Amino acid sequence: MAYDIQLADRVREYLAQFPYLEIEEKKMFSGMAFLINDKMCVNISGENLMCRFDPAREEEVAEKSGYLPTIMKGKAMKGYCYVEPLGFQKPDEFKFWIDLCLEFNDKAKSSKKKKK
Repeated sequence: MAYDIQLADRVREYLAQFPYLEIEEKKMFSGMAFLINDKMCVNISGENLMCRFDPAREEEVAEKSGYLPTIMKGKAMKGYCYVEPLGFQKPDEFKFWIDLCLEFNDKAKSSKKKKK
């Protein structure tokens, strides 16, 4: 599945305001992932955002417009969700989702394999 290049540009532009972040773009989950400090933070999947956030905020996040659970191998993944475009059309909605991901990034575990 191709990913929305304009949405990726929008994420890229937003993240650019944080020059202290180590940002890497990588093709993952059939889309474009933005890794922050070696951790998957937010992903563009088709025209949706795929967000990684604090699982403790699941109930709050699930009530937001555009929210869809992330299902992998038939199982809902806690701390991950998809957000349909209707959930991030307005600048403050977009900011909410990206900030949600950035807030969790410091606590998130890196999935990067350590070189031996």
